[in-house]
Amino acid sequence: MTAASLARRLLDGDRRALARAISLVEDDRAEGWELVKEVYPHTGNAAVVGFTGPPGVGKSTLIGAVTRLRREQGRSVGVLSIDPSSPFTHGALLGDRIRLAEHFTDTGVFIRSMANRGALGGLSEAALQAALLLDAAGREDVFVETVGVGQAEIDIIDHADTIVLVLMPGSGDSIQALKAGVMEIPDVIVINKADHPLTDTMVREIRGVLSLAGEDPEHRGGWRVPIIRTEAGRGDGVAELVEALEAHRLHIREAGQLAERRSRNLRNEVLAIAASRMRRRLEEELGDDERFQRLLEEVVQRRLDPASAATALLATQDR
Repeated sequence: MTAASLARRLLDGDRRALARAISLVEDDRAEGWELVKEVYPHTGNAAVVGFTGPPGVGKSTLIGAVTRLRREQGRSVGVLSIDPSSPFTHGALLGDRIRLAEHFTDTGVFIRSMANRGALGGLSEAALQAALLLDAAGREDVFVETVGVGQAEIDIIDHADTIVLVLMPGSGDSIQALKAGVMEIPDVIVINKADHPLTDTMVREIRGVLSLAGEDPEHRGGWRVPIIRTEAGRGDGVAELVEALEAHRLHIREAGQLAERRSRNLRNEVLAIAASRMRRRLEEELGDDERFQRLLEEVVQRRLDPASAATALLATQDR
């Protein structure tokens, strides 16, 4: 399959071409990046929704339920499940697709698990490009499930139109998720497994945290962050969640915020990719560099602090 024919088939919605394209990008192949370059003008049509939150709150099950409803409404769906990666092979350790098994034979749903490759914010460079490929292939909804690393996982704000924070009552991890860093990013908050007796308490806690944000805390650009209660396994509350997603997209489109968000997101994505590639290049160049090894030895012997070593390193690179 030539690059040109692969691009044509991808834009026509061919599932095999889409799978091949994502594999090329994930393997960091030059032809994969060329393919993204070719199809990029055809992107920007999908509604990209990011699902984040602590591990074990039922993000995958919830995405499966939302996907089921979206398919009943006649929309095509792409799902990216970002899994923790092995520090040795960089492959995905978990298989979150097992919770989406009912959609495997549905040609209107494309599901892909990808490793986060150690990205602290929960997303890898390849995952971001995979979302673009799903968009180019005509998927109307693209759901990105982040790895679930907790408080540090806020990268998704730079890559989705709508952010859904999923929490679960009675969990210590959920209390951690109530901290400011994560609570500042969601457009919709979901309390899954809402039959728990502490659900009402958690709703009050969330309202309290949101109220700390300012004079009118729940209005972000005119948007009041809804708190949706769901039982994803039974499908309870999923229709309300989908309504909230549609309402948020309509709101940001009519307020002119969708274009603003995407402009900000693309700026941050360009910077993130550039920083990632510069780090890889620096690591390759310095692998066996004797000056760098001597610099590290100075740090190890406590004769030089890490910040000064970094400054010296950058000075040598500038010359």
